[in-house]
Amino acid sequence: MTAAIAPAALQDIAELRQLYFDVYGHGYPVPLGSDPAVMRRLITDPHTHWLTARLLGTGELTGSAVVQTDPGSRIGKLVGLAVHPDRRRGGLAGQLTGAVCDTAFAAGRLDSVYATVRMVTEGPQQVVVRNGFRPLGLLPNAAEVAGCESLGLFARFADGVLAHRERVSRAPAALGPLLAAAETSTGVPHGSVLPSDTPGPAGPDGPAQPPTAELEVVSAPGFVRRRFLELFPDPAGRYYPLHAPNAVLVPPDGAFEAYVDLDPVAGSCALIAVHPYPAAVTHALEPLMATVSRSGADYVETLLPLSDTASLTAFLDQGFVPSAVYPAMRRIGETLHDYVVLSRTSRQIDFRTIAVSGPLRPYANAYLTAWAATYLPRHEVAL
Repeated sequence: MTAAIAPAALQDIAELRQLYFDVYGHGYPVPLGSDPAVMRRLITDPHTHWLTARLLGTGELTGSAVVQTDPGSRIGKLVGLAVHPDRRRGGLAGQLTGAVCDTAFAAGRLDSVYATVRMVTEGPQQVVVRNGFRPLGLLPNAAEVAGCESLGLFARFADGVLAHRERVSRAPAALGPLLAAAETSTGVPHGSVLPSDTPGPAGPDGPAQPPTAELEVVSAPGFVRRRFLELFPDPAGRYYPLHAPNAVLVPPDGAFEAYVDLDPVAGSCALIAVHPYPAAVTHALEPLMATVSRSGADYVETLLPLSDTASLTAFLDQGFVPSAVYPAMRRIGETLHDYVVLSRTSRQIDFRTIAVSGPLRPYANAYLTAWAATYLPRHEVAL
């Protein structure tokens, strides 16, 4: 297919909205494909790279791809990849993906770009893999698109980044299948990580409190962000690239404040940070799941350093499942640190609806192993 690829312009907004509607109908959960105000902001944002594809001769807008970046964390996210249904099978999705990622990396300010890819078919997975993305994991029930869907997590790294990873010597034993899958699927070494079954501390003041009966939701985004910055003035305490909290969950006694990016349209919730410490929320994860479910989200994920054995263990003990490992995600000085995505879903997972390509199969097996170890009685697993 012969197409001209160029930066998106404000005058493209109406055609872009029509393109996303033609591709996704009313089910696209990202506002960059439907909200003109968000689209205007992103097109004019110097930290966002948005490319369009138009057929030569007719000028018909047939494709779009975006990389949003977080300059402070040196990370980008590939979003909004769309090719008109009548113009597929010509390689345009791959051309757009390669072009927008090359543009984003060209300035030398990014260590990696990640993508969450729908798994309805293997095609989108193959597009990113052919453009240098490595599979990082599987996120079951992570998004509401055309029904509840699972996503694959992939990332493309700048040259030399993976050579500067911090060595982690021990991690919870429950991460073993995930780390083995990562090494098999990407070649990124994790074999030196030894299992550690040391229980995570409940907190600095002693054992965890009994389960909280209910949580209150404060969903005033401006107030939430101001309060979040007051409690976490150090960027190290609020590391969750390309996410900002729009709600805070608190028990009636105010024992903790859980800051979340709650997206009822996508049916998902990112647990960004907890005050006063991450494990303070683990005794209340059942009411937390019930609260976010009532708010429209059936999937919760959180992001923790691979080196933080205590916090990882605390969340694993409360039903979170290791879903993905992101090597060299965070740069501190000249060293890059690995992170783990942990997730929980309140819906039944139906793997019959997932098209798992070869590079993701080790992660599917690892997730099933971890899920079974978490939720099935030991005698059933043994059988």
